[in-house]
Amino acid sequence: QVRLVESGGGLAQPGGSLRLSCVASGFMFNAYTMWWYRQTPGQEPEYVADIRPYSQITKYADSVKGRFTISRDNTKNTVYLQMNNLKPEDTALYYCNVLVSGTDYRGQGTQVTVTS
Repeated sequence: QVRLVESGGGLAQPGGSLRLSCVASGFMFNAYTMWWYRQTPGQEPEYVADIRPYSQITKYADSVKGRFTISRDNTKNTVYLQMNNLKPEDTALYYCNVLVSGTDYRGQGTQVTVTS
């Protein structure tokens, strides 16, 4: 079965950095686009970034462009989100997502809190 496990969240100061990881299993990781989303209580999930499987072309939400970098290591079935110059508005639960055979899968998420 598809499983996604995120880690790397925590507390950071404004201007700081964190690196999130998402380890995937249960599907052919290197054949699928991977997404990062974030969500705050009472809000809809917000798209953050995605990375294609072979070309590794990346896309970003305007709110994180130039600060966040998505990458993947197909040998480790892992997708990363390097977050630099963090802002308080980046505070959210971050989770990775994949669409496999028409079904959306997401992990449990990792909490990122940016505060001074």
